[in-house]
Amino acid sequence: MKKSIWWLIGILVVIVAVFFGVHSYTSTHGASKSSTITVGSQGSDYDIWQYIAKSDDAKKLGLKIKVKQITDGVQLNKAVADGSVDVNAFQSYSYYLAYNKQNENNKLAALGTTYLEPMGIYSKKYQKIDDIPTGATIAIADNPSQAARGLLLLQKAGLITLKKDFGMLGTIKDIQDNPKNIQFKQIDDTTGPRIIKNVDAVLISNTVALEGGLHVLTDSIYHEKVDQSTKDNINILATSAKNKNNTNYKKLVKLYHKKDIQKHIKDKYYGTKIEVSKPLSYFN
Repeated sequence: MKKSIWWLIGILVVIVAVFFGVHSYTSTHGASKSSTITVGSQGSDYDIWQYIAKSDDAKKLGLKIKVKQITDGVQLNKAVADGSVDVNAFQSYSYYLAYNKQNENNKLAALGTTYLEPMGIYSKKYQKIDDIPTGATIAIADNPSQAARGLLLLQKAGLITLKKDFGMLGTIKDIQDNPKNIQFKQIDDTTGPRIIKNVDAVLISNTVALEGGLHVLTDSIYHEKVDQSTKDNINILATSAKNKNNTNYKKLVKLYHKKDIQKHIKDKYYGTKIEVSKPLSYFN
């Protein structure tokens, strides 16, 4: 009788262990497969991620994606920091660094690279950089990272010289030499295409340019080239610092670089979103 009782107890223990083991496995792995990742984005990037979310590639990777549109970059980053959005897709590496510098208590983490969109100098009055006259007015973004990026482009174009210690949050006060006495008009960077006729030239990011019907490779009078000097302008996927090792979030990087996805992006945006698939160490 005692032996039978111990046998029954043993069998019950095994059954309970198996039950909880299966339940735990199902909860963990099932949740991972069925949980929805909310990707925050804006502009053309929002459209891209809407397409990605519905793609067969996403299904093959077991990813369920919801895309949320937030039209302000700072708010997009804050949404990721506070957890109302899981991952965002809109910003350059320099924008990301600037945000983290200004928000030390709610830092983000980069997940991986996506593309480079060349910033361009556009003008309805002049056909080339050398035609820009003395005293010309150039419109430049009023947000720190875009403004610094624009100033670096103007330096590369030969219009100004910046101080040697010019950084990612550099401003027009950091111009060392301005031989043509260029005047600067600070604007909301989303208004560039609309005010192009009101200034001699304007610096416009490619996302904004495309939305305004402009093609950086054919309509700008000067634009960024893809080289080591523009690595901080590469766009990234970002999440909150606490989620930097989330396996499913990292899969989004792999998903973005799938051949079918890249073909769609190239066809729709005329080759202006140049794929960059680099490890995060590339930024070091």
